[in-house]
Amino acid sequence: MITLRVVVDQILAPVPGGIGRYTEELTREIIRVAPRGCDVEGIVAAHPQADYDRLEDALPGLASLYRSVLGRRELSIAWQTGAIGLPGRGMVHGTSLLTPLYKHDRSLDPSTQTVVTIHDTVPWTHPSTLTAQGVRWHRAMTKRAHRFADAVVVPTHAVASQLSEYYDFGERLRVIGGAVSKELAVPDDADEIADSLDLPERYALSVGTLEPRKGLEPLLQAMAHPDAPDVPLLVVGPEGWGDVRVAEVAERLGLGPDRVRVLGRVPDRTLAVLLQRASVFVFPSLAEGFGLPVVEALSLGTPVVHSDAPALVEVAAGAGVVVPRDDPAGYPERLAQAMFQVVNDVALSTRLGVAGLDRARAFSWRDSAEKVWQLHAEI
Repeated sequence: MITLRVVVDQILAPVPGGIGRYTEELTREIIRVAPRGCDVEGIVAAHPQADYDRLEDALPGLASLYRSVLGRRELSIAWQTGAIGLPGRGMVHGTSLLTPLYKHDRSLDPSTQTVVTIHDTVPWTHPSTLTAQGVRWHRAMTKRAHRFADAVVVPTHAVASQLSEYYDFGERLRVIGGAVSKELAVPDDADEIADSLDLPERYALSVGTLEPRKGLEPLLQAMAHPDAPDVPLLVVGPEGWGDVRVAEVAERLGLGPDRVRVLGRVPDRTLAVLLQRASVFVFPSLAEGFGLPVVEALSLGTPVVHSDAPALVEVAAGAGVVVPRDDPAGYPERLAQAMFQVVNDVALSTRLGVAGLDRARAFSWRDSAEKVWQLHAEI
């Protein structure tokens, strides 16, 4: 039996974010499409038993779970310094930079291989949007990846190009993107969910972890601009780092609860209702590696306005309205104008919805999982 060991700890992170969702969806599909004679083992840091139970429920078919004796913070430091690896040999697939990267000689043992995933180049391109510790850790782990990884997965060609400016990974780079979860489906009780949220007939929606690089402050400034559409903005997502307090910024800009509402984290069925019924989905992120919320909105036929971050331009491929980020002072005005145009131009909104549905079909978790197995077979 051949075992692929997948680092799945991001699913249990305090703020799983997009990488946590990527890890869960990809690993679930890796298990589902495993070739005959292959199984999958999960790798996690030390957590309470309830977390292990939750993880195994989320990943049906997981053959086993390797539980480190180190907590998440200690394990990340140990792997950053190379102080500890994993017992045994074999194939390891890291769904993020939290991966055991250490020296191994594949000429002596071809079955021992390590693949790591680098989701973006934010630590170099936008370091001010991360914590100083986060920047140091990501840069150190990328350096280890350059030295020891047998292959490096990135979510878009944009990230591959940007990453190559800092490290020459050569032919080790592979592009494997994400997709929409099957759980993100509009439920039969959509009307009841909408009523419980007191959803207005028309509204703008933004989704993402509340942190600096997501561009929420420019979006709120856009809502306060005279050119903004006369619809409220609903913001969905867990709190991240950086003390991004949407309500406080909104209040400072003179935006009351009738203009901006923060819904926090919501389950997939609720998110599906919010996305489908939105007049416009806005993703003003300053830097992204993939931008899964954009694909989620496209998959439900919702017209999208997004920044010109290269990965978002690549993923949307013309199915959304692109807003340039240059001239930061003018960014909120451009966002406001783009939102107004989509909300008030029925023909444009309809055309974007159709284009989005078509574009979203290009992304599949099954396809991504099969590419992971193919990658490990090739190396």
